[in-house]
Amino acid sequence: MRGSRSPSSGPEREYATPHGRVIVADDDTLLRRGLAHLLARSGFDVVGQTGNASELMDLVRELTPDLVIIDNRMPPTWTTEGLEAAQGIRQKFPSVGILVLSAFVEVDHALELLLSGDRIGYLLKSQITEAGQLVDALEQISLGGSVIDPSLVRELVAAYHGEDPVTLLSTAEHQVLALLAQGRSDADIAHLLGMAEEDVCCQVHSVFTKLRLPDSTNGHHRVLAVLAYLDAR
Repeated sequence: MRGSRSPSSGPEREYATPHGRVIVADDDTLLRRGLAHLLARSGFDVVGQTGNASELMDLVRELTPDLVIIDNRMPPTWTTEGLEAAQGIRQKFPSVGILVLSAFVEVDHALELLLSGDRIGYLLKSQITEAGQLVDALEQISLGGSVIDPSLVRELVAAYHGEDPVTLLSTAEHQVLALLAQGRSDADIAHLLGMAEEDVCCQVHSVFTKLRLPDSTNGHHRVLAVLAYLDAR
C-alpha cells in the first residue's frame, strides 16, 4: 500500500501537534493498520504504510519520514528482510529514526544495527503490553535516544560464564543494566525499581565500574557503551 496516509484530524485523534512523520512497514495487514491507527491517535503523522521491505526504501526516499517502524521478518523469505531494510535506511538516510519490532531475539543482526548510531530501537512484539510503551519508545528515538528490549540484554548476559565481569553483578545491578540498555535515566530506573535516585546512581556507577566502562550522563552513550561491551565478550 504505497503512501497510505492517515487523516490529519478526526474525533479519535488525541493530540493536535504531530510528534513526527512515520512510515509503518509490516506484512501483517491488521497489525500494520492497527499500529498506524494507534500512532495517529497518539499524535504522530503516519505518512506511509507498506507490507514489503523492498518497497520501504522507495517510500522513505519519497515521503521523507522522521521515523520508520519495521517488522524484522518480511516477504519474500520472512527471515531478515526487515533488518536488512533498516540497515539500508541507516546507511542512506542516517537522520531517520528506526524502531524494529520483532517476534524473536535476533542477537547478531540486532546488535549490528543498534551499534550503528543513535535514534534506533529494537523491541519484541510479545513484550509490548500496552500502547504507551510503543509511543514512549518512539518519543525516545525521536529525541535522539536508543530503546532496546531487555530480552536482548538478557540473551547476551545469559551466554556469559566463568570469569566474565558480568557474573560479578548483583541481581539489582543486572536489573539496572537491563534498564540502562533501554536508555532509561537514573530517575526512570528509580521509579521503575522503587529505589531512591541516589541509590540508583550508586548502582549505575557500580555496574560501569565492574564492566570497566567509562561512565556517562548521556543516555545514548550509556546504551552504546553497554551494548559494545556485551558484543565484545
